[in-house]
Amino acid sequence: MKSQKSLLIGQFTDAFIPVLDGVSLTVKNYAEELTKNGCYVYVVTPSFPGYQDFERFSVIRYFSVPVPIRKPYRAGIPELDPGIYRKIRNIPFSLVHVHSPFSAAKLGLYSGRQSDCPVIATFHSKYKDDLTRAIPNDAIVRHILNGIVRFFETADEVWVPQAGAAETLHQYGYRGKTVIVPNGTDMGNIPDLNLFRQNTPLRLIGGKKKILLYVGQLILEKNLLFLIESLRHIKYPDFVLWIVGEGYAREDLELLVSKYHLEQKVFFKGPVKERRALEEIYASADLFLFPSLYDNAPLVVREAASVGTPSLLLVGSTAAEIIKENVNGFLSTYNPESYAEKIDFLLSNDLLRQRVGFHASQTLSKPWKNIADEVKDRYVSLIRRKEGSWHYINERDTSFRNFSSRSRAIRLTTVRLISSSTGRLGS
Repeated sequence: MKSQKSLLIGQFTDAFIPVLDGVSLTVKNYAEELTKNGCYVYVVTPSFPGYQDFERFSVIRYFSVPVPIRKPYRAGIPELDPGIYRKIRNIPFSLVHVHSPFSAAKLGLYSGRQSDCPVIATFHSKYKDDLTRAIPNDAIVRHILNGIVRFFETADEVWVPQAGAAETLHQYGYRGKTVIVPNGTDMGNIPDLNLFRQNTPLRLIGGKKKILLYVGQLILEKNLLFLIESLRHIKYPDFVLWIVGEGYAREDLELLVSKYHLEQKVFFKGPVKERRALEEIYASADLFLFPSLYDNAPLVVREAASVGTPSLLLVGSTAAEIIKENVNGFLSTYNPESYAEKIDFLLSNDLLRQRVGFHASQTLSKPWKNIADEVKDRYVSLIRRKEGSWHYINERDTSFRNFSSRSRAIRLTTVRLISSSTGRLGS
């Protein structure tokens, strides 16, 4: 009997757990679900002092330094960690998937060359917005953006989480094709959603107050000053806003809350890292507020939808591309008074919110397991199309425990198949 064959996948990212953002959660869920699906997965990412990895997949860290203006992010510097090249050089990857165009991209391309395997690059973020804020020099920003575009042009395939992200990448100068692979969610697998929403502890404690919610980084790029500005125009008497997350802009937001005397309306909850607790927070909310023009495809909108909480976004934002007005979400024009007026209307219309929240749970929420199935199929297809040879692992000769040891991983049985058009890949 033939032994089962498994893919060996490298996920390269500049942001990973314990940093909580859309990219780190996407990579974590890719790695977890692909591992369950029979793949061997390495996540290669910058170090995070004081944090230990206890994942069911392997994590390789390399030297990093803090990013002063974006705590808790860290910038990886592989040039100061020569051992990282030795570690990844000896791993016979079947495919490399890069999730950011900085140090992770450099290492991902290196691994792709060493293993002679396909490289996928996903465009997750609007890097120009970050660069423009950090670097007050248009020429330097353009130079860095050109380097980012060259990286994506180097990849065998470029993925985006939704069509609007592809438009942004093309605006940067990229002229190649893109493949849309949507994000998923690890929340919402609840038999009786209405019962769950009605009985979350936070909703029971909150009484009759209507609960507005924002979850995400506290950074100015997320348009949070606009959000606070909008609150002072709300006429609905009995509401609160919970703000969940951390970031450099918290002090600025707290000052604005104080300026507008909203201390009894706005509550900063800090980061919530336990996923079940965050799920209950989403389910406790009556309306999720996400006025960002910065995000490509925010996971938080899908997470809120997974437990039946509809979102209010801005018309024309990339994030709003998946929203159909009054069907699976709500839209407002980019004006604080208009945003507040829409909130007033929605807080006064329980049946509309509930109906739209239900449709959001049906149309916007897709389990990461299903996404990972699609991802693996696309991996296999690209490996087969890639000219030359590709690797897979003889599972008979290893176990997960053996494989997770780097010293043993490089001794795994590697089978090269010439002519991928006739090769077969087991799952």
